[in-house]
Amino acid sequence: MSNQVPPNLTRRGFAAIALAMAATLSLTLPHSAQAQEATTDTVSGPELIMVEQAGCEWCKRWNEEIGPIYPKTREGDFAPLRRVDLRAIPDDITVLRRVSFTPTFLIVQDGHEVARLEGYPGEDFFWPLIAKLMSKHLGFLPEGA
Repeated sequence: MSNQVPPNLTRRGFAAIALAMAATLSLTLPHSAQAQEATTDTVSGPELIMVEQAGCEWCKRWNEEIGPIYPKTREGDFAPLRRVDLRAIPDDITVLRRVSFTPTFLIVQDGHEVARLEGYPGEDFFWPLIAKLMSKHLGFLPEGA
């Protein structure tokens, strides 16, 4: 009898290690220290879900330009920010179609995507676009409306 591990068992072990490493990496995404995240276990009400991944330059730019401001705005109060990793979208979020780009901003109501903004168009365009999506799909009233 040989002391060698069967090849299929080695592959399973490798796959388990790879999954564990991916899960660990998804927990270490850079976040702005000032950005607020929804941490409730029960999903209810509107949310802005930012789908991001490590190394995303446009995510970094959003974090610098919008991240610290968002929780202090009417939009942030209406739809709190929750960040998720592109490769680990939680089961409590139902998306309309696969998310392929980062950042992608999902407008979510009670855990279901109702609209999305793919990419970060820059500070000047982000605010009117996100307000329009929230207004159309969630009944958000933008300032001056």
